[in-house]
Amino acid sequence: MDIARRFEGNPLLKPKDLAPSATNLQVVCLLNPGVFSWKGKTCLLVRVAENVAPQEGKIFVPMRSTSDLLEILELKLDDPDLIADDPRVINYKGLDYLTTISYLHLFSSDDGVNFKPEPLELHGKGYAERFGIEDCRVSNIEGKFYLTYTAVSDNGVAVGLRTTTDWDSFQNHGLIFPPHNKDVAIFEEKVNGKFYALHRPSSTSIGGNFIWLAESHDGLHWGNHQCIVKTRAGYWDSARVGAGAAPIKTEQGWLEIYHGANEDQRYCLGAVLLDLENPAIVIARTENPIMEPTASYELEGFFGSVIFTDGHIVNGDELIIYYGAADEFICGAKFSIKEILEKLNQSVLT
Repeated sequence: MDIARRFEGNPLLKPKDLAPSATNLQVVCLLNPGVFSWKGKTCLLVRVAENVAPQEGKIFVPMRSTSDLLEILELKLDDPDLIADDPRVINYKGLDYLTTISYLHLFSSDDGVNFKPEPLELHGKGYAERFGIEDCRVSNIEGKFYLTYTAVSDNGVAVGLRTTTDWDSFQNHGLIFPPHNKDVAIFEEKVNGKFYALHRPSSTSIGGNFIWLAESHDGLHWGNHQCIVKTRAGYWDSARVGAGAAPIKTEQGWLEIYHGANEDQRYCLGAVLLDLENPAIVIARTENPIMEPTASYELEGFFGSVIFTDGHIVNGDELIIYYGAADEFICGAKFSIKEILEKLNQSVLT
């Protein structure tokens, strides 16, 4: 049962609300913001997907050069070496390319509803981020912000990390999880003196797209990986699961809001509860979604029937989740943490 209370003003942000980062690009999607509070404001680090406006008989592939400059690959649609069945990913001469390139753009709000763009942009750097950076999670640990994001290149999908204490200067730590991995959310509090993070290795053969737990002594080097949440045949999360933002500490355990999708690529949100002292122990898991795509802006867009979250704000019992809808819009919804925990307590562990 959907227990979300959607903002009346949804969508909060649309592609037309932001100018493109370069004159030869256009903004096609705003997606999946990382969320944090800074100087009394609610801040969204939004993934912006851009492409080159299509021309008849041609397709364009934007990417970063080895010197981090924007370059455009121009291809003819009738090229025999081109496979362009998917609007998001093409294959040319045996190599995969994205039809869009993503970066992160900061938006801020005084009321958590009306957002305006800020000057800050974070773009891909280096070969491992040649096709862009996506879907950032922001964790505030003892005054340092950890930005974990998906780094995309022709080598695969990996996880990069940048840190900051002032949102003016950033330290780039490179890749902390190699391909194929994504959906990394670092706990905002150490457990027994260790950093913990959720992550999602991707498997195309043996195994599946499951949520894993890792631990670290320094927040950079990760080990002791354990698979903790798997897909469930016949359920709404039968094809893939992945972490949302950092887990929320409650008296009953670490509350994690996660996304799940079925074979039809319909994305919903659910919740799991992890043990406070040993997060590898799953105490409970919601049987049904706590939020599923039902609104028009969630059903229709660049890729419809999608609700995907990377970030939230906690205010007592109130949980404000900001999410990407239909891979095109930024929206918001409110939940009661108590109500989510009640749903968990009523569920069987599966």
